[in-house]
Order: sequence, then C-alpha cells, then structure tokens
Amino acid sequence: MVKLLSRVIMDLAEGEIKQNLNRFDSAQSFSKYINKSYCKTASLIANSCKAAGVLSGINDENLTSLYDFGKNIGLAFQVVDDILDFTGNDKQLGKPAVSDLASGYLTAPVLYALEENKQLSVLINRELAEKDDLDDALNIIMSSKAIESSRKLAEDFAMLSKEAIVWLPDSEYKRALMALPEFVLSRIY
Repeated sequence: MVKLLSRVIMDLAEGEIKQNLNRFDSAQSFSKYINKSYCKTASLIANSCKAAGVLSGINDENLTSLYDFGKNIGLAFQVVDDILDFTGNDKQLGKPAVSDLASGYLTAPVLYALEENKQLSVLINRELAEKDDLDDALNIIMSSKAIESSRKLAEDFAMLSKEAIVWLPDSEYKRALMALPEFVLSRIY
C-alpha cells in the first residue's frame, strides 16, 4: 500500500514537471500528453483501485484489471476536463475558461486542432504573445473537429475502463463502478 501511494506522489510531481517543460510546445506528441495526464490524474485513481484489490487479497491478474479500470477512468476524466476548458464556463470549471491554453498547456483539443490547422502552431510557438493570439487560437480550435475528436478519445477511455472490470461478480458495487464512466462523460453532454 505504501509503495502504491508513494508511486502516486512521485507521478504527481513528475506530471507537474512534464507539464511545465512542455508549455507552448506545438510539437508535443499525443503520447507525452497522455503520459502527463496519467501522472497528474490517472495515477491516483489507478493506484487507488489497485490498492483496494491488494486489501481484498485478489490475484495479480485482477489487480492489473483494477489498475486498468482506474487508469482509463482517470484518463477519460482528464480528457473531459480538457474539453470543458473550451466548452465550460468559469463557474463550472472553478477557474477561468481557456486557462490551460493561455498558460501554454496543450491538451487533447489543442493537439487535435494542431493536426488540422498548422496556423495554430505559429500562435502557440510565439506563446500567444500578440494581442489577438488567444482569440485566434480559440477560433481555430472551435472551428475544427478537435472537440469532437476529444470526446471520442474520452469515450474510448471510458469504454476501456468498463471492459477492465467485466470479471467482477454482479453486485451493487460492480453496477456503481460500471456507471462511473457514463458519469464522467455526462459532464460534456
């Protein structure tokens, strides 16, 4: 248990460092984004789920499945949160909308929009420094398929989380866990 929770703390620190090292980097890969999202969000959920299995004394294969459930629900949650940075309001987010982009943190919607429109990389590479850069970047993102593609990514992670726990015996607890992915996704619909 101590090892698992220590891993979470190390991952959180690593995620913060990675996030700050990749600010305004329009060449950032999706794998770096996913890895950073795992460290900052999904590691806590994945290792907490695994810890519950350790306390229950289940076998290694099922421990891995619980870990996978938590990892994928955590990644779905992070992608949803990243979508809401563009589609939500300040009250819903608890922070100003578009604050991640303004800070140079490139999330799934930004990365998808970069694939569609290379002009966005020009704005990001100059760190959104000119007067209308943030508004222009937001317009590029919102006029692309980035939000739709990000929703699909979140749905894929949510589906993987459900698949990871099909082995659990039917119970009110399993039904509650199986409902979590839909709850996470409900924030964007």
